[in-house]
Amino acid sequence: MKQKQPLKSGEKILLSVFGVFFVLACIGYVILESVRLTSDKPMFQQTTFFDFSPEGKMGAGIYQASNCNACHRSMRSGTSMGLSLDGIGSKRSVEWLEAFLGDPENVYGAPTIDHGMRPKEAAFISDMSAEDRRLLAVYLSELRAVPGSSVAKVPPPEHSEFIDTMVKAWAPADWQHKYEDIRVRIKREQAEESEINE
Repeated sequence: MKQKQPLKSGEKILLSVFGVFFVLACIGYVILESVRLTSDKPMFQQTTFFDFSPEGKMGAGIYQASNCNACHRSMRSGTSMGLSLDGIGSKRSVEWLEAFLGDPENVYGAPTIDHGMRPKEAAFISDMSAEDRRLLAVYLSELRAVPGSSVAKVPPPEHSEFIDTMVKAWAPADWQHKYEDIRVRIKREQAEESEINE
């Protein structure tokens, strides 16, 4: 019977370092979970929200029945195999979403991975009735995001020193004459809309 060879000094040091990191990770996890469970404030700011219309609720039912959560994430539920749909209503209009669901490759102007005609996995979406696709698009359009969040199309409406600094540092000078700041454009459009409504 062979005798076990004792650990070398380098192996002992490596094992000790790993043990220390493991113990610290466990302690950190216990502290984090204790704080999370006892705190009355959320740990992370919630930047996505939804307020469903009756049609949006019907679309949510179609989304669930079609098992879209097998690939997508919405309302903080599902998988991350495909695109997360939380906040998509702040990026895309209901018309765009409806057109995409009906003929995704034509809307993109390029092949898609799962959506489109058979034999693609999500071909059943294109096969749905036009009314079901419309309700699904309404549901998706009501998954909104706070302006300025990572899933929103528009930046925060207020002044952002970070954005202004980045634009000054990286955007070519002639862009200021060519392009309008989206925050300025949104304020102008809102002012024009309120004048029309008055």
